[in-house]
Amino acid sequence: MKEINVKGQKREMTGKKATRLMRKEGLVPCNLYGEAKDENGLPVALHFAIAATDLRKVVYTPHVYVVNLDIDGEAHTAVIKELQFHPTTDAVLHVDFYEVNETKPITIGIPVNLVGLAQGVRDGGRMNLSIRKINVTAPYKQIPERLDIDVTPLRIGKSIKVGELSFEGLELATSKEVVVCSIKMTRAASKNAAEETEEAAE
Repeated sequence: MKEINVKGQKREMTGKKATRLMRKEGLVPCNLYGEAKDENGLPVALHFAIAATDLRKVVYTPHVYVVNLDIDGEAHTAVIKELQFHPTTDAVLHVDFYEVNETKPITIGIPVNLVGLAQGVRDGGRMNLSIRKINVTAPYKQIPERLDIDVTPLRIGKSIKVGELSFEGLELATSKEVVVCSIKMTRAASKNAAEETEEAAE
């Protein structure tokens, strides 16, 4: 996985009034969850804020990053757990991070990358990508930037499901029945198939 460095600052004040003031100052309120638990066994959050301009390079990108957080000089390694966006402006309102280490497995969605020219596309069909990410579980150091899937032998009317895939060192957390991609029949392909059938009959 790609890594990126981001600086943050601890915030003492929480609540709606405090978060509104932070956003006016160009800051995005964030929480970091890790191993720490309270007396009830619930996760304890470290409250901090990141400049909205710094968050853009982490959020508005097709890449999935491991984020090296520097929070007032304290180093933390984390991944984004949850994002909240403004319903009309699409601005980031809040971010939850989850602290990771090199040994503890995490589950995260990794982008799908289709490799090769499918036979079905050669025959006039259309490639249909059903999902853009597959959830995988592994220590973050073992997780690749993308999941390469060879589609070369895929024919018209056929599909690839998650259960047909395997990647070394990764456990696939997305349901096995989920279709990743398929080749759909097009009018051109249907016409070609009909012409071939007529020629064969003659």
